[in-house]
Amino acid sequence: MKSTRSSRTGTRPKRPAQRRRRRSKRVRPWIRRAGICFAVLLLALLATATLLYQTLSRQIDERLAAGWTPPITRLFATPLELSRGLALDSDELVRWLDDLGYTQRDRARGAGEFDADSRAITLIELAGAKRGRTVRVRFGVDTSGTKRVVGIDVPPAGSIDRLALGAPLLSTLHAGERRKRRDTPLTDIPRRVIQSVLAAEDHRFFDHHGVDAVRIAGAAVTNITGNRRYLVGASTLTQQLIKNTLLGPEQTLSRKVHEQALAILLERRLSKARILELYLNTVYLGQQGSFAIHGVAQGARALFGKDLRNLTLGETATMAGIIQAPQLHAPDRHPDRARSRRNGVLQAMVEQRFLTPDEALAAARAPIRGVADTDDVEAPYFVDLVDNQLEQVLPDRDADRAGLQIVTTLDVHLQRLAETAVRAGLRRVESQLPDAAGEPPQAALIAVEPQTGAIRALVGGGSYRASQFNRADRAHRQPGSIVKPFVYLAALERARRDPAFPFTASSLIDDTPTTFVFEGRTWQPANYGDVYDGPVTARMALSRSRNVAAVKVAERTGFQAVADLWAASSGGATPPAYPSLALGVFEATPLDVAVAYTVLANGGVRVPLTSILRVSDGDTPIDLIVDAPRRVAEADSAFLVTEMLASTLDSGTAVGVRRQGFLADAAGKTGTTDDLRDAWFAGFTPTLLTVVWVGMDDGSPLGLTGAQAALPIWTDFMRSALDGRPSPAFSPPTGITFIDVDPATGLRATTRCPESIREAFRDGTEPDAVCPLH
Repeated sequence: MKSTRSSRTGTRPKRPAQRRRRRSKRVRPWIRRAGICFAVLLLALLATATLLYQTLSRQIDERLAAGWTPPITRLFATPLELSRGLALDSDELVRWLDDLGYTQRDRARGAGEFDADSRAITLIELAGAKRGRTVRVRFGVDTSGTKRVVGIDVPPAGSIDRLALGAPLLSTLHAGERRKRRDTPLTDIPRRVIQSVLAAEDHRFFDHHGVDAVRIAGAAVTNITGNRRYLVGASTLTQQLIKNTLLGPEQTLSRKVHEQALAILLERRLSKARILELYLNTVYLGQQGSFAIHGVAQGARALFGKDLRNLTLGETATMAGIIQAPQLHAPDRHPDRARSRRNGVLQAMVEQRFLTPDEALAAARAPIRGVADTDDVEAPYFVDLVDNQLEQVLPDRDADRAGLQIVTTLDVHLQRLAETAVRAGLRRVESQLPDAAGEPPQAALIAVEPQTGAIRALVGGGSYRASQFNRADRAHRQPGSIVKPFVYLAALERARRDPAFPFTASSLIDDTPTTFVFEGRTWQPANYGDVYDGPVTARMALSRSRNVAAVKVAERTGFQAVADLWAASSGGATPPAYPSLALGVFEATPLDVAVAYTVLANGGVRVPLTSILRVSDGDTPIDLIVDAPRRVAEADSAFLVTEMLASTLDSGTAVGVRRQGFLADAAGKTGTTDDLRDAWFAGFTPTLLTVVWVGMDDGSPLGLTGAQAALPIWTDFMRSALDGRPSPAFSPPTGITFIDVDPATGLRATTRCPESIREAFRDGTEPDAVCPLH
């Protein structure tokens, strides 16, 4: 029998089953280890996913708890008021109503609606105790051709003289950010606006849950084939909302996944209506100067100068079309691109059955219009000033200014008149410059209520879109001859205190070429055009802006006294007490000049200028930190200078005012600096003070005088601003006496004098002697 053991080892040979069992024993531990690793990995992934879910959920929940969009600070203009006789046409009243949120209809039927024709506007009041009242405003043309409000009817009660329309929302601010938006409830956003945005950006919005796989695939095909250019993005409205408000514009794969995850979570917490409302109020729609424009309501203002509810179908489609690239498709700068985008959106609206083909065709035929040529939509330079002044009046609230309600001092009507006057004036100036292709001239205008310091209108440059530099309060330029009234005011103030220093408006000054010696150096100023009057009264020397006479008065008074008075009047730094001080050879801003001139217009009291009337946090008024008015000169001295300045308009360097039809009782002074670099005019009535500066940003010579460049702007504005409004005469304070004087001698006029002037004097300072020449 054959042995089964191995001949070498004496063992039996291994069977196949035994070998498999042994291999199985060797493999089984590895399977167990792999299974354990897989389980650990799965648990780790689950834990990571859970942690990520919790982190993302917490991010969403914390933002929702704090408010998805930060509260905004709202700026309101002063309440608009209509009055019978006001110089206003129906187009301007339509703009007023648009500012106030009224909606134009073929026929007004509900509160906040109006209808218009060439002769009348019928409105149904929007807010307040008179909400729902019907008012008919009638217009007519006077004998001079000016359109005016001729009647304000309230049927069936009769007619009224005045109608308060409410305070228009001027703008909005975000603390620490340069952005504007106007929050609008979804129910107040027109249906066409919603449809155009959905068609352009996310027509499946109501079908997906935050991320749209169909849209991602469609967008890929669209980008490859190049068709339907109005639909090139894969992001849903919810994703765009996340990007715009939480994550920012970074373009990476991880950020995109983060965005999609947050979008899905947000859709689980908010309704579609709420998400759509948030999106429409935060979507980025371009820049207005240094401010980012967010939301369709603010976009309507910035792009078209309209209330959202008054946009046309074409305008809503244009706005929706620029969302993907606002700067590249802005209608004011790129009308052809904007037209292409608009027409694409209209076609998409037809495909989504939001429009009929005929409606889309009619809208596509409309021209593209923007508001690039005007800055009067929201008075941007004024809004910048408000933003800056908030830091001064609310220094302890700088970190939490959001949510405040601010009523500003701006008069929207006067602001638009100011913008119009500045634009027209700059066109005239530019037409007179030899190098039309060079740097454009600039201008600033400030209109102030002198008794309160309230800034009623402010223009800081020719175009806010082109330059956000606010020349009204930032441009430090030589004021030139507009400083001269303060030389004469300083002399009158010294004469009041010092009996040994007789000085009146009829004092004679030797206006002849003179060399002045100061601190060992000599200086010989010249009059403009080398015209000298010889012996001339102070009134005539000031109204004709004679340089030599002004320096002589400053020398007699004391250069330091003049410098101190200017500093006290303007509230700024004290300029160097040199002879050239009398000619305004130092720097000041238009705002400084306006503050200084409140001293003359307000009986010797300097009134700080303000752009802010009142501030509230909800229903709680906030006490503002404001500077108190300060008396820097006596009322009689200020009145005497004002009387002297009246001659500037009647017979002096500003006589052109009267030729242009401005007849109100007013006083003012032209200003021109060396080499004709800066042109100024500062003038005032008892109710309105306005300062105008014109010049070049780079300091090169403008080549025009104050009477040529600044005065026409002042005249255009003031004539329109006071048209239809009461404008009283200047009232002398107690202690003022008027007598007739001969302008050649400054003494009492006789019946034989060929000319006489009604001159004002402080009691006891009038001349006793009579004119010996006639």
